[in-house]
Amino acid sequence: MIIASFLFFLLIFVGIGAASTLKSDRSNSDYLLAGRKVSPWLVGFSAMATNNSGYMFIGAIGYTYAVGLQSFWFMFAWMFGDFLASFFIHRKMRVVSEERRSLSFGAMVSSWGGADFRHVRILAGVITVLFLGAYAAAQFKAGGKALHVIFGWENWIGAVVGSIIVLIYCLAGGIRASIWTDAAQTLVMFLAMSLMLVVGLNEIGGLGAFFDGLGKVGSGYLSWFSDSVTQGGIMAMGLFVLGCVLGGIGIVAQPHVMVRFMALDDEKHMLRARATYYGLYLGFCILTFSTGLAARLLFPDTTAFDSELALPNMATRLLPEILIGLVLAGIFSASMSTADSQILSCSSALTSDIAGRQDERSAWVTKGATLVVTTIALVIAVKGFESVFKLVLFSWSVLASAFAPLIIVQALGRRLTQPRALAIMILGVTTCLVWRALGWGSVIYEAGPAMILAVATHFMLEAVLGPPPER
Repeated sequence: MIIASFLFFLLIFVGIGAASTLKSDRSNSDYLLAGRKVSPWLVGFSAMATNNSGYMFIGAIGYTYAVGLQSFWFMFAWMFGDFLASFFIHRKMRVVSEERRSLSFGAMVSSWGGADFRHVRILAGVITVLFLGAYAAAQFKAGGKALHVIFGWENWIGAVVGSIIVLIYCLAGGIRASIWTDAAQTLVMFLAMSLMLVVGLNEIGGLGAFFDGLGKVGSGYLSWFSDSVTQGGIMAMGLFVLGCVLGGIGIVAQPHVMVRFMALDDEKHMLRARATYYGLYLGFCILTFSTGLAARLLFPDTTAFDSELALPNMATRLLPEILIGLVLAGIFSASMSTADSQILSCSSALTSDIAGRQDERSAWVTKGATLVVTTIALVIAVKGFESVFKLVLFSWSVLASAFAPLIIVQALGRRLTQPRALAIMILGVTTCLVWRALGWGSVIYEAGPAMILAVATHFMLEAVLGPPPER
């Protein structure tokens, strides 16, 4: 019954993705941006599903299970940073991408000011393929972990199943297939997470027992900050929260999410798209945070299993088989809704940014790149990192450090030269990697100082060398 229920939902998603081919005109522009004809509500649903992936179902719930209230910042302060960035970037990005006829995120970033910074575009493509590809691998790994708990299969089997399904509807309909399935997947994600929270609270004994139980978990579980941060005082706590907010601002550097807003049918509809996105985002964060806390009460022995398997274990313990299939489909939905977007963004980076192929007509070369990228992500999922949470945070931080400073500077109306743009990108990524290697990420998330330093460097160069001449 579990398998039948799970397969039922997966077949629905594959069918929706395949049906999107009916609206395709077979062009590269349609494959990568759906011809820029996506309605605002679909943009909002798709951006929410893409951003809140297996990271939420597996990574964030596991992290909340392990550390308690500290995970609040990685969800809600993160979302607040995302919201702040949307006021001055999303609409401008939509306008610029159409004016420059950009088919990829890297092409849009490198041509924002009007000139085509070829070396910036190539570097952007390389960074996208490397780190967004690793991000996609995290989604396949999340699906693999879920199937391991429910069916006892090896993790690689779930990763393979997920990659095949993603590949089918990506090749069939491109980003339109991804967006259409995202809408259906969003509904399943909400249903699955809501179901687990309600059943979990019922098992615990209601809200009263839930709050009483949290108070008895142990030292530090209801602390808003880790001991190392608390010992640093107000300054350290402020820096930690600031790092999370800046991490959320780094959403503007995540190709798989921002390409949704680039595909919006009209930049005048951006407010509607944002309202849909943030309304769904807030609701899903509340559900995820609450479910992670409930899982800790249901499984008090933290040494018994991998914390990132808390939700699948809740499902197998509390639900009838048909509903276990629903929750499993929800986890898979979240993973696929992000992985397909990342795979397509990497495909456009390979063909448009690195190879320099800007042809809007035929999509066959890009589809070949989709196959290559999916294979690479699958290999990383099988052979790479163990933690979905850590892999996502690492990939996000590098992408944010590389692209967010460039986007912020240009959205503020500042002009750049190609050498300055390259310097900002390289400095941002280097700072991020060094900060992480030194272990300072526990004090402030590495994307924060990297973005601040890179943006500050631009203004210092401008003060010393003067602004570049107008084109």
